[in-house]
This record gives sequence, C-alpha cells and structure tokens, in this order.
Amino acid sequence: MIDHISVGVRDLERAARFYEATLAPLGLSRLVTRPATIGFGKAYPEFWINLRDGMAEVAPESGVHICLRARAIADVDAFHAAALNAGGRSDGAPGLRPHDRVKYYAAFVIDPDGNRIEAVTFPREEASS
Repeated sequence: MIDHISVGVRDLERAARFYEATLAPLGLSRLVTRPATIGFGKAYPEFWINLRDGMAEVAPESGVHICLRARAIADVDAFHAAALNAGGRSDGAPGLRPHDRVKYYAAFVIDPDGNRIEAVTFPREEASS
C-alpha cells in the first residue's frame, strides 16, 4: 500500500552514516544520492532521508514512528545493535511482543534527529518459544 517514506534530518551526512549502518541488517542500502536527499532500498528507494535546515529534533510525544519489516529475529537484533553503535538511542530493546491477535518480535530506535524507527518480524510459533 505504501510506496515509500521519508524523514527529515538536520545533518545529511550524519544521518546517511546512521542509516547506512542501521538499515543494512534489513537488506536496504543507499541507492540514490542527491544534494539534499538520500534514498535507501533493495531494488528502488523505499526509505528517504531529506535535509531540513533549521529542523528541530522530533518531539518524543509526536507518536510518529516508522516500522520496517525484517526477515528474521537475528535481523531485528542486528538492526538495534547497529543503530546504537551508529549514534542512535534505544526506544525498546529487541524482544517478543505478544498481543491478542499477533505475536511479533521487534526493536525500536531513535535516530540522531529524534525519528522513531522500528524493525519487526513475525516468527513462527516454535521460533518464539
């Protein structure tokens, strides 16, 4: 349903370094580089970072976050670790999140600009025990 998404960043090169490391475990790499925007994806840019001069850090109470699909639990773990190593903050450690209708494994991070990014996978029942 959604073709692509973008987030604003205050420092394009810092954000590029963060997202190159953080998105790699999910199979996304830098595909397009323009003066004020960089696109990441697998076959075409699905995730963009856009330079926004003068942008304030995203407010924690905004409630906005972007969730990206991971193939496996190990990819979610690697996403979280890479984000922390690249200057991000944890907003929820990797783990199983059992809910009424679906059980999923996810991790949440905050990029250097305050954008909240999640990685999620839906493990088979035997993998989550």
